[in-house]
Amino acid sequence: MRFLHTADWQLGMTRHFLDPDAQARYSAARRDAVAALGRLADETSAEFVVVAGDVFDANHLAPTVISQSLEAMSAIGVPVYLLPGNHDPLDASSVYTSALFVAECPDNVTVLDRAGIWDVRPGLQIVAAPWRSKKPTVDLTAGVLADLPADGTARILVAHGGVDALDPDLANPALIQMAGLRAALDRGAVHYVALGDKHSRTEVVDGRVWYSGSPEVTNYDHVERDPGHVLVVDLDLDDPAHPVTVDSRTVGSWRFLTLHHELNSSRDVTDLDLNLDQLPDKDRTVVQLALVGTLTVTDRATLDGCLDKYARRFACLDSWDRHTDLAVLPAEDEFDDLGIGGFASDAVAELMDTARSEGSGAGPAQAALALLLRLHQGSVA
Repeated sequence: MRFLHTADWQLGMTRHFLDPDAQARYSAARRDAVAALGRLADETSAEFVVVAGDVFDANHLAPTVISQSLEAMSAIGVPVYLLPGNHDPLDASSVYTSALFVAECPDNVTVLDRAGIWDVRPGLQIVAAPWRSKKPTVDLTAGVLADLPADGTARILVAHGGVDALDPDLANPALIQMAGLRAALDRGAVHYVALGDKHSRTEVVDGRVWYSGSPEVTNYDHVERDPGHVLVVDLDLDDPAHPVTVDSRTVGSWRFLTLHHELNSSRDVTDLDLNLDQLPDKDRTVVQLALVGTLTVTDRATLDGCLDKYARRFACLDSWDRHTDLAVLPAEDEFDDLGIGGFASDAVAELMDTARSEGSGAGPAQAALALLLRLHQGSVA
């Protein structure tokens, strides 16, 4: 028997660094990744899909987001089991109990809104641990695993949250205890643990406990190292031990990249230009730059022109300010050929002195000199 394990769709998510046009394309890509599960299920002969929490980014969403999301789930075709997570818990304002969701929920979608056992078909069950608030006070898996019999039934635990083996935090009472998962697996009460919360694909232990990660990227690659996947899980119902094998398929189409570059010469700026130019799918790529080094005003003006050009091509091109330290020191002869004199020449000299200083005016003076060069060279769009 084969099924798909996914999580953290967070439909309705917005990213503050995307402009309205890019945000619309990003939102559409997240829905497309969901609808693509139907093709994957057909291709792999998967019987159903489990979504291990955070189906929606929040409980309060625009009606359009809810309707379009349900339409994407309907397109999957096979049964889809949704687990409420920390972003969309089963609280008093739950999206799952809203009139719109109830009215438009497709027949193939089941919300795992009750902790415990759900029958899928004879000999196969889902064990659900849904969130009922954003801050549970206990390990939600402990209660559903406590009295679970090892009676030969194949079971999939669907849960959401951090695991102590990966993220030890004594102050978090809701942390999933790995000891409890191991005990249930070892005695044959459950046979696969489908987790959500981590947005990167992560094998926790023994090939039987996995985070699928988000099917579409949600953060930069220094934070979220392996997003964009869905897990294809084979569970052997004929073998009494019900062993599992897990394969991974890529469904995401966006990338959020962090690029570190040291810039100390015009050649370094040219190399950065080439690196940015060679990145594919720019309209689906977000780039965060961490730039360090020292440039002349001329090279800084060239860099600004380069960044302006690619800001129009990428979904977003931004600076990682905490890791950016780019100094600008005017060279002695940089402004000799401007063809100006008198007051204007004196103003440029004053700007150069300020730009070389360590005072608060150095940055604005450097920017003014760079703009002056770009205007002189005709490179301002």
